[in-house]
Amino acid sequence: MSLELFLLLGTGLVAIGLYGAMSQQSIVMLMMGLELMLGGIIVAAAAFWYYVAPSAVDGQVLIVVVITAMAVEMAVGFAVVTALFRSRDVDMTDMAADLKE
Repeated sequence: MSLELFLLLGTGLVAIGLYGAMSQQSIVMLMMGLELMLGGIIVAAAAFWYYVAPSAVDGQVLIVVVITAMAVEMAVGFAVVTALFRSRDVDMTDMAADLKE
């Protein structure tokens, strides 16, 4: 596969994730859209790093660190959503906006 195909794949994932994040009102679906966008960015960054500097391991380490940080961030986000749903039965973004008061 060429770099252009990986960049096209990453762009497609970002576009689908952006559509999912903008069109859904469920907090879980919003987070899934954000996860898909971050996955697309990681695919593009990893492919770019592989084709530009294949012998350097700096890019691979950075990608692993970013994936780990993204997994931790999503786990915390889903824990917050689960706690909100259990305590107040809130699962939509409009209903969660009422929690500011």
